[in-house]
Amino acid sequence: MKNIVDLVNSTRVYNVISPTPLSLAYQLSERNKNKVHLKREDKLAIHAFKLRGAYQKISSLSAEQAAKGVIASSAGNHAQGVAMSATKLGIKSVIVMPFSTPKIKINAVKQLGGKVILHGDVYDDAYQYAKQLEQEQNLVFIHPYDDIEVMAGQATIAKELLEQLPNMDKVFIPVGGGGLIAGMATYLKHYAPNIKVIGVEPSDSPTLYQALKTGERIILSEVGRFADGVAVKQIGEKTYPIAKEVVDDVILVSNDEICAAIKDIYEDVRSIAEPSGALATAGLKKYVAQNNIENENLIAIVSGANVNFDRLRYIAERADLGEHSEAIIAATIPEQPGSFLKFCQLLDQHAITEFNYRYTPSNQARIFVGVALSKGLSEKEALLSKLAKSFDVLDMSNNSIAKTHIRYMVGGRAETSHEVLYRFEFPERPGALLNFLKKIGSKWNISLFHYRNHGADFGRVLIGLQVDDIAAIERSFDELGYFYQNETNNKAYQYFL
Repeated sequence: MKNIVDLVNSTRVYNVISPTPLSLAYQLSERNKNKVHLKREDKLAIHAFKLRGAYQKISSLSAEQAAKGVIASSAGNHAQGVAMSATKLGIKSVIVMPFSTPKIKINAVKQLGGKVILHGDVYDDAYQYAKQLEQEQNLVFIHPYDDIEVMAGQATIAKELLEQLPNMDKVFIPVGGGGLIAGMATYLKHYAPNIKVIGVEPSDSPTLYQALKTGERIILSEVGRFADGVAVKQIGEKTYPIAKEVVDDVILVSNDEICAAIKDIYEDVRSIAEPSGALATAGLKKYVAQNNIENENLIAIVSGANVNFDRLRYIAERADLGEHSEAIIAATIPEQPGSFLKFCQLLDQHAITEFNYRYTPSNQARIFVGVALSKGLSEKEALLSKLAKSFDVLDMSNNSIAKTHIRYMVGGRAETSHEVLYRFEFPERPGALLNFLKKIGSKWNISLFHYRNHGADFGRVLIGLQVDDIAAIERSFDELGYFYQNETNNKAYQYFL
């Protein structure tokens, strides 16, 4: 069997694509004191790199295999790559997608000639059903990453980079199942072993990071859904042994840092990357800051730009937090005339991005404040220190329920007995909220409820219930099969709700 390097050098991928541009990001370069280059995979016909691997694999099929037709499971970009490749080669394609897949991706697959079947709530459900149909309908399964041909197709990006910027120092690559990084790193290390390859993963989906740390392909119990293109519970069986030999480092980033990177990419090249598409840029920024890197040629792969328009609301809200250009602060002030004025005077010239307050009959009031920052974390720490001399303050910038729920709810506290608070995430599709409430049932009284649709693949609910038996209610929650977390001790809840 040919290896990745040989397959890349004899690739058929350029029958359907042209090399993507390498853009110098001027603003990112200036702020990060390095030359930052963006590899623009968003410029491909499907606005994502997955077309490379899909075409490489499908074009390698024998005439007998091609006559059967192909099937794939995907929440988006791989689906489009398979549909377009199969159509170009005159092969029928079936794509199984979870119900939570954004409409923009479902419609794109149909337009590219693929037959779409919606099944299950998450990728794993779609994958299992696709494997079932593979046997029942005698189709050829096209894996999104765990295949040498697919890895080689993705590695054509590395071939282009070596031609476009041979003196690069470090390349930052997003990691999901590992096909992109395994392919690219293999090719880069073969021709230029001095180039450092750094994988980037969301902190809530660290498949390669944990595998390298533990020495085995562990299965994550939960994965984050924000960067849906890399929401994989286990690194690939074939990609992992390759990646562990050729990847130099892996860095983890938060969802807020991803949002900030989406904003950075837009401001430099006027392209709106999807969350997984901006992952590498977020990792580049964090790696530079942590390691004090200067005056190097750095590459970030912009791997895709298929994002639902509605989701941009959430991204815009969180970008400033990820860039540390906004702080969210909870402050306790005396419930008396003049307290507001004194607090605002201590903010000096800082712009207030939001201010939430509700009168309380006690002698203390709690306020929820957003403050604009121009110098990042150091400025925030200095401001908190200054405020703490006069008031009890708490930094809420990294508090998940404060950012997702509380800032839209501040208004008053209820006198409720035996109240417990839970945060839920469930697959977002028509009727999902009603279905969630039906499963909760009427056994416990709901004392608080907040749900806000961010245009994301998963709905987020904050729910308060009056409960005597915590163990009993959590047994019921376990049967739902949705992610949940007890937030009763969260300071944001205790302060404001």
